Amino acid sequence: MFVNSRWPLLLPSVVLFFLVSMVVLSVSVGPMAISFVDSIKALLVDWVNWQSPVSTQHAIVVSHIRLPRTLLCLSIGAILGLTGAVMQGVFRNPLADPGIMGVSSGAALGAGLGIVIFADVMIDLPNWLQLSTVSFFAFTFALAVCLLVYKLGTSSQGSSVVVMLLAGVAISAIAGAGMGMLTYIADDQSLRDLSLWQMGSMAGSNWLSITLSSITLVFLLVVFMSSAQALNILLLGDAEAVHLGIDIVRLKRRLIFCCAIGLGITVSIAGMIGFIGLIIPHLVRLLVGPNHQRVLPLSAMLGALLLLLADILARTVMAPSELPVGIITALLGSPFFIIVLLQQRSKLGI
Repeated sequence: MFVNSRWPLLLPSVVLFFLVSMVVLSVSVGPMAISFVDSIKALLVDWVNWQSPVSTQHAIVVSHIRLPRTLLCLSIGAILGLTGAVMQGVFRNPLADPGIMGVSSGAALGAGLGIVIFADVMIDLPNWLQLSTVSFFAFTFALAVCLLVYKLGTSSQGSSVVVMLLAGVAISAIAGAGMGMLTYIADDQSLRDLSLWQMGSMAGSNWLSITLSSITLVFLLVVFMSSAQALNILLLGDAEAVHLGIDIVRLKRRLIFCCAIGLGITVSIAGMIGFIGLIIPHLVRLLVGPNHQRVLPLSAMLGALLLLLADILARTVMAPSELPVGIITALLGSPFFIIVLLQQRSKLGI
């Protein structure tokens, strides 16, 4: 209802304002009681060598725990929102999600192998390759699943979205069986690590993971924004896109592969965080319309905002205990998914 008004021009500024506000709030809240003023002082002491009477403990908590966690939330949430918008555009379906191809399930299986079986094998790898044992296996399996799904869904006649979806369902079932087996053979510590990872968390943030996710985000923004106009044409249908000069096979291959890279990175770093890629793009299209030149950057911004809000809730709702952020996003996203599903059902007259 806002598409023909000034709202599309005003929305980025509004989102940016709330994003900055959430960043400030994020470095100020947590299990340890640190006032807003002391949080700002701690950042100034650490980053600009500003002299202020703030305790060393507070400075360490704010600068080395809360700030990295906040920055990781921004990059991971932006990637999830961005890839969700692209997947919905490629599949021309508001119910599409980056995990629809089974990539997230494959990443989960890889992470499970890293946690339960190969933890000792990966210890001697160099730091540039060893983001962590879990990260390496999750990312590798995500890429492998992406290539497999695309190979199964592509032939000399072109690519079939339906076959890709069915392949994703089959791979998710296989990965689920593998995860069940790993859960069965895991020892107590590995089982706890595996369970916490499956629920998603920002607790393991560090500067290496922030750097990797930030580079991935910039790469995806460049690739996806350069394909925004082609995505707009693709919304008309495959046949119309071909007549307008779009190589849809190459376009879908590039976009799906890049989405898998983004999803593999997020899963490997933060675990399983669902529904952001479903909720955010749908809301953005309701507010500003289907133009991907607006949808993509706004989806990235709102994805970062939603994950940051979910992480703040995860840290504060049951403080000093911490909820996995994946539980918060699932609680927020599940009702929204049901609403969208009912809307699609009514459109189809079912």
